[in-house]
Amino acid sequence: MTLRVLCVFLLSGWLSVSAAALPIPENGPALRIQGSNTIGAELGPALVEGLLQEQGLLKIHRETPDTANEQRIVGQTAQGQRVVIEVAAHGSSTGFTALKNASADLAASSREIKDSELLALQALGDLKSPAAEQVIAIDGLAIILNPANPLEQLNTEQLARIFAGEVKTWEELGGRGGAIHLYARDDQSGTFDTFKELVLSRRGKSLSSAAKRFESSEQLSDAVSADPQGIGFIGLPYVRQAKAVAIADGASQAMLPLNSLIATEDYPLSRRLFFYLPPDSRNPWAQALATFAQSPQGQAIVATSGFISQTVQAMSVTPNALMPEGYQSLSRHAQRLTVNFRFAEGSASLDNKARQDLARVLDYIKRHGKTERAVTLVGFGDLKDDPARADLLSKLRAMAVRRELVKNGVVMREVRGFGALMPVATNSADEGRIKNRRVEVWVY
Repeated sequence: MTLRVLCVFLLSGWLSVSAAALPIPENGPALRIQGSNTIGAELGPALVEGLLQEQGLLKIHRETPDTANEQRIVGQTAQGQRVVIEVAAHGSSTGFTALKNASADLAASSREIKDSELLALQALGDLKSPAAEQVIAIDGLAIILNPANPLEQLNTEQLARIFAGEVKTWEELGGRGGAIHLYARDDQSGTFDTFKELVLSRRGKSLSSAAKRFESSEQLSDAVSADPQGIGFIGLPYVRQAKAVAIADGASQAMLPLNSLIATEDYPLSRRLFFYLPPDSRNPWAQALATFAQSPQGQAIVATSGFISQTVQAMSVTPNALMPEGYQSLSRHAQRLTVNFRFAEGSASLDNKARQDLARVLDYIKRHGKTERAVTLVGFGDLKDDPARADLLSKLRAMAVRRELVKNGVVMREVRGFGALMPVATNSADEGRIKNRRVEVWVY
């Protein structure tokens, strides 16, 4: 650290530990994180511990204050100075509120920032910019039942009617057990916001007042496990002893919340987990944690915590009769990477996650020696009145990804477009159409 930078930190109330280390505040926590319980219960603290270890701190441990769903992660410098990072996990919306009133440095959210929040926080900079909006992990909302419930799959239309209280018994769904008991996260939860957006609001439904509400993911899951008539929704790591069912959306096949289908965001109830870092933030720990979360070490912690990491891997896909012949042929001879490139709403530009994924895909291609005609890009789109237009748009999306890879020395084997075939979501809503506009990467 230069003398000039050191002086800046000293003037702003920070003390530098060493030339290589992050500065330590003279008073109070080094970093305050607020928001999602899904992130804050375990993943956030685990990432913080990883960052403290990377910084060479000693005696790293967690302290639990009297307030529920709050933790302090504490380390110690070689000189014996305590370094404290606070994590408050009361729901995604509370993170954005805390940024606004300056009681947090970083917001953890299990949903994308809302337009109203973006507007309210515009004084902090553009929170939708690539540097501010950091996708740290992928999660899937699992629909969970009691293990004794015989049902194996549901569709999103059925889910909406169940949680709105319109479907009242298991017998109406072809099951057994009598009255359906509903379990849901609380109103502050990003998990609830995601379920509301993907399932309820899309069909003009609201959550039934009969649903039992929980701030804790673990408590909700355990309650469903203990209730033969129960059904709930939960983040993937919190399925615990419950039974997850396969979910279909529109014309998509029913999919279980499997790691590979969540990594590609094909699973209908997959979602992104975010850190939101104000662009004008002067807290170096906030930027350091966001950077660490994107690193291979950070993504390894994501996987260990039960979420889906963004580390790129190749997977085999079994061909089936529902696939177009060209896609079946691809499945027989190549492997698909565990990433889909998606696009900003109403734009041909890659979204923020796709920009992050480009670096990961390039790293995979180069490490595995596949820069010379070993990569095929496959584009898909949403339904159009003219199938030829859907085919063209799907190929143009693939070409947009091709341009970025070619800039970095990758020679393509092929670029293909399959139009509106093989949807992963319903085309009757904006969210579904965005998911269907995707580009897959295949390697030989």
